[in-house]
Amino acid sequence: MTRTLPALLALLTLCVAETSLAARVPVLRQVDLPHSYYYREMFLPQLTSGPSGVAFSPDGQRVVYSMGGSLRVQAINGDVADELTYGPGYDYQPDWSPDGRFIVFVRHHSDAIELWRVELANRKTRQLTQTGAVQVQPRYSPDGGRIAFVSTAGTGHFNLFVAELTTSGLGTPRAVIAPHESSIPRYYYSTHDHTINPSWTPDGKSLVFVSNREVAYGSGRICSVALEAGSAPACFIDEETSWRANPEVAPDGKRVLYSSYQGRQWHQLWVSTLKGEATLPLSFGEFDITQARWSPDGRRVAYISNESGNVTLWVREFTGGARQQILAKTRHYARAMAPLSIKLTDESGKAVSGRVSVRGSDARAYAPDDAWVSADDGFDPSTQIEETRYFDCHGECVVNVPLGEAKITAWRGLRYAAAQVKAQVRETRGAPADITFKRLSLPEWAPASVSADLHVHMNYGGHYRHTLQTLAAQARAEDLDVIYNTVVNKEQRIPDISYAGGGVTRDGGVTIFQAQEYHTSYWGHLGLLDLRDHFLTPDFSAYRQSALTSPYPHNGAVADLAHAQGALVGYVHPFDWEIVPEKEKSLTNALPVDVALGKVDYIEVVGFSDHKSTAQVWHRLLNLGFRLSAGAGTDAMANYASLRGPVGMNRVFLQTGGATSAAAMHEALQTGHSVASNGPLLALQVDGKNPGDTIELAAGRKLTYRAAMRSLAPLDHVEVLYNGRVIARHGKKDATTADLSGTISVSESGWILMRAWNDAPDALIFDIYPYASTSPIYVSVGGQSAKSPKDAEYFLRWIDRIIAAADARQDYNDAQEKQDTMDYLRAGRAVFEKKAGR
Repeated sequence: MTRTLPALLALLTLCVAETSLAARVPVLRQVDLPHSYYYREMFLPQLTSGPSGVAFSPDGQRVVYSMGGSLRVQAINGDVADELTYGPGYDYQPDWSPDGRFIVFVRHHSDAIELWRVELANRKTRQLTQTGAVQVQPRYSPDGGRIAFVSTAGTGHFNLFVAELTTSGLGTPRAVIAPHESSIPRYYYSTHDHTINPSWTPDGKSLVFVSNREVAYGSGRICSVALEAGSAPACFIDEETSWRANPEVAPDGKRVLYSSYQGRQWHQLWVSTLKGEATLPLSFGEFDITQARWSPDGRRVAYISNESGNVTLWVREFTGGARQQILAKTRHYARAMAPLSIKLTDESGKAVSGRVSVRGSDARAYAPDDAWVSADDGFDPSTQIEETRYFDCHGECVVNVPLGEAKITAWRGLRYAAAQVKAQVRETRGAPADITFKRLSLPEWAPASVSADLHVHMNYGGHYRHTLQTLAAQARAEDLDVIYNTVVNKEQRIPDISYAGGGVTRDGGVTIFQAQEYHTSYWGHLGLLDLRDHFLTPDFSAYRQSALTSPYPHNGAVADLAHAQGALVGYVHPFDWEIVPEKEKSLTNALPVDVALGKVDYIEVVGFSDHKSTAQVWHRLLNLGFRLSAGAGTDAMANYASLRGPVGMNRVFLQTGGATSAAAMHEALQTGHSVASNGPLLALQVDGKNPGDTIELAAGRKLTYRAAMRSLAPLDHVEVLYNGRVIARHGKKDATTADLSGTISVSESGWILMRAWNDAPDALIFDIYPYASTSPIYVSVGGQSAKSPKDAEYFLRWIDRIIAAADARQDYNDAQEKQDTMDYLRAGRAVFEKKAGR
């Protein structure tokens, strides 16, 4: 899953331009960088129930770390975690002053991250910056008189600063490296350079950091710079990093410790020298080790690992590798807390899994001690003070919260109403919260369906580490029947490559299929489902500044390779705004060509894109007689702590009669027996036919229809369309249920479908707005195909842009690649010429 910078900026515009409407905005939108779902998860601190951001005390006997959004201090040989801070907001990334008196940290509050300091003697906190920007990674200088930190203040980009720090506060920050804009093209990163991950040399004269100056891919090289005026940086380790290198200079000033996935699928610890001499691995394993810090004597290393799935804290001897886990067996709180006992059941009283958000009386989010905490990546400021944070609860769970009123919201997928309750938490007794999920039932005539998320990345560089069992547990909490794990590259690695081609996994009622996302970002990303033989490699093309810069293979060639293995091919997260071919800055998405030449089986009508804009393109293709099924996929980075939604947020209901076999799912999606949704449940029948079916007529006549909608969030629009025209609508706004029936006068071949949406977002649905659509019911009148010369001309203008762009490229590997590509594009154009009647 990757997106272009123009795509993300347009999506942000869609979210915030309509000032008359409520709108979702990205979390920490003051950061002006592309691909926020990467840096937000991999660089910015996140709320987790387990430890993060560890630092040693000056005597090396204790550590301070963040857990549950509070700072905690714990003896290395002890098991009591003492709460030091508890907001407001969430506290992360502590660093201990060399004299042992203070701890500097960052606080995420009011949608900004600022620098703070706490004095250990009296636990008084003091805010050091008030920029409204994002400040992270503070590091005390060896003499304690300065701190280095990363800030977006003034630019919106991550830049490295140093400031004097006294007992009275923080001095004026000075930029270590002047802002710079690189000349080379970048895909994942801004043209503006960033400087991150600071670490002091023991003499306090230099900083080691990560910089991406003139680097096309990755978050940058490991570099150093002397802090005296006029010094130029020098980079000494050149490899592709992903925000998490965090180089740390040893107290002896000779060794540099950092995290790297060089030659592997996961981050482990590596060591080198300040000269960049032979980089050597220090740790091994199929999991991530990050956020490593040296002990003051240089003999031990503290780090965060996700080897157990959740994040855990370890201290390891550098020599010999002996290690111990720092377990907070007892948690001492700095304020009165009590247990909130949550029980989830269905209407029969059976214990069920669900997704739960708990907000305490202090307005902070809370979760069980061992839960994976997740956060939405956006929110509506008109209705929320911050993003929703949540966890999965399997039947029963206990959350320690402050005394007072706790607010609980619980979800169980789309087939149940969300529940919102309050509980008065009292000292010692705590409070119970018994929640019963009420089912949203479509009429009996609606076909039996199974729910599937066609686009899930099980492991994608996030805080946690998934197995098939933990992924299935997430699906159960979302009442999701089927997951397609779309294995894909993340930088130079493919974290789930060992699962590719692994067949079908069934766990507790959840079926997981292994699939692939193909990163042809020039032509548009593809979902490849049900590959029967092998994973397609290389799994991307048209990556400039690389050996895979050639635009070949185009998507048609990739689709042929996938179809040869019996796979289904779909376009994923297609469009973020309405496509106007002659006005686009660039237009290379090959969807119309691939559809015309029979290469595409489905499109993610509901996915990580703008649903209505995608539907506009889809409807134009349907108007021309092409049959293209409605699919849906969340593009969930399922092991993230900050993600755009849980698995199944965008899902497709496949009318298989309840079967979850690969063959049944394949056939239902291929034939369009489907409903795509992020919230509303839809059912449509026309003359007894369901989505994906065809009604054959000798001549035009009236057809009877019936339609139904049920939704966990209110909707303003419920419509039935015939060839793109609204022929029936539900007249009530803010509806959670609707039933329509009537007749349709059919005079020409085409399609009929039902859709429902809301103009504004809803906090119960973690997407830009609620939306759902059925696949079409096709109508054939007199054996004629659907005709729309106007739409054919639209796609001809589109394809002319594609052809011009592809012809201008000079980076094909050979003349044959270019010839094959141009022939293919022109063949697609010829199909539309015929449909335009030229």
